[in-house]
Amino acid sequence: MIGYILSRLLRAMLTMLVTVTLVFLFIRLSGDPAAALVPPDAPQSVIDQYSRAMGLDQPLWQQYLGYLAGLAQGNFGFSIHTGIAVEQTFLRRLPYTLHLGGTALALAVAIGIPIGALAAIRRGTPLDRLVMGFSVFAFAMPNFLFGLVMILVAALAFGTFLGGESANVIWPALTLGLAAMGSFARFTRSSVLETINAPYMRAAEARGVPFAKRLLRHAAPNAAIPLVTLIGLSLGALVAGSVVTEQVFAWPGVGQLLVRSVATRDLAQVQFLVLVVAATMVMANLIVDLLYLVIDPRIRAK
Repeated sequence: MIGYILSRLLRAMLTMLVTVTLVFLFIRLSGDPAAALVPPDAPQSVIDQYSRAMGLDQPLWQQYLGYLAGLAQGNFGFSIHTGIAVEQTFLRRLPYTLHLGGTALALAVAIGIPIGALAAIRRGTPLDRLVMGFSVFAFAMPNFLFGLVMILVAALAFGTFLGGESANVIWPALTLGLAAMGSFARFTRSSVLETINAPYMRAAEARGVPFAKRLLRHAAPNAAIPLVTLIGLSLGALVAGSVVTEQVFAWPGVGQLLVRSVATRDLAQVQFLVLVVAATMVMANLIVDLLYLVIDPRIRAK
C-alpha cells in the first residue's frame, strides 16, 4: 500500500513538472511575449525594453531555471495591467467559481446518480429509455447553447436577466452541470447493471438476502469505483470547465478572468491560471487514486 501511495505521489509531481515545462515553452515559442504586450506600431526599442524588463533577453534555459526558482519561492508574477500579484486577483475570483462549480457538481450528483441507478433497476422499461434519452441529450447539448436559451426564455417570457454577480447561481450551475448529469446517469446505469448481474450477487440472492440489502451492501460499494473516478475528474474541472458558462452568464469567476487575460495579453495572469487548472486536475486524480484505497480492498492488499 505504501508503494501504491508513493507511486501516485511521484506521478503527480512528474505530471506537474511536465505541465510547467510545456506552459513555459508554449508561451515563449508561440511568439515574442514582449511584442504581444505592445501596440502593433510600437518601435523595436520599446519591445527591447519590455524584453529586458521581463528577462526575455536571456537564453531560454536561464529563463526556464529562473521561472522554476520563482515558482518554488511562490513568486508567480504580476499583472502587466494592474501591477497586482496574479495570485491575489485569482483568489478574489476563486470563491465565485467554487460556488458555481460546487453547485453544478452537487446538482449533477444528486440528479444523475439516482436516475441512473433507477434506470438500471428498471432496465428495459419506458423509464429506462427516458433516462437514457435524457442522458444523451444532456451530454450532447452544448452548455453555451443551453445557457443562451435559458437567458433568452427568461428575458423574453419573464423579463428577467439570469446572469451577473447578483443572479441566482442555480441557473449557471444547471447549465454547467448538465453534461456531467448525463454522464453520471449513464455511468451509474452501466456500473449498477454490471454489478447486479455479477456471480456474487446471484449467490446472495440464492441465500435469500433481500434485494434492498443486496443493492446497498454489495452492489453499491462495487458500483461506486468507476463513479468515484468520474466525480473526481468532474471536481478537477471546476476551474477549467466554467469558462464558457461564466462568459454566457457574466459570472465574475476564474473562467471570465482567463478570457479577459487572454484578450488583454496579460501573460503572467494567463500563465498562472493555466498552471492552476493543471494543478487542479492533477490533485483531483491523486485524490481519486487515494480514495481507491478506501473503497477497494484489493488495492490495500497489494
